[in-house]
Amino acid sequence: MPKANTEAMQYHLKVISESVTLGKHAVLVVDKAAWHLTGKLEVPDNISIVPLPPYSPELNPVEQIWQQLRQQDLANRCFKDYEHIVDVCCEAWNKFAASPRKIHSLCTRKWATLI
Repeated sequence: MPKANTEAMQYHLKVISESVTLGKHAVLVVDKAAWHLTGKLEVPDNISIVPLPPYSPELNPVEQIWQQLRQQDLANRCFKDYEHIVDVCCEAWNKFAASPRKIHSLCTRKWATLI
């Protein structure tokens, strides 16, 4: 999405909701960005939004993903235009997504594992 705003978040919720198996429920953990928690969102019945406490990036695995992408593929680059930014980000994401072990090591929290 070219912007992080309420409209983008609403679309994100729609896509997640449509992907949830019938009869199941999704829990979306978010930071406290304004567009994540605005009262303007129509949260589908099959999704619950759980906000993280403030100043807790260690609880949000996506922070480790962004750090990895920045360090490996996105930092210290010049981009020709918006399309080039999107292309480079997609390449970086696809490279990262193709490495399940890396995803597991960055995103798994022993204390959050179900017993």
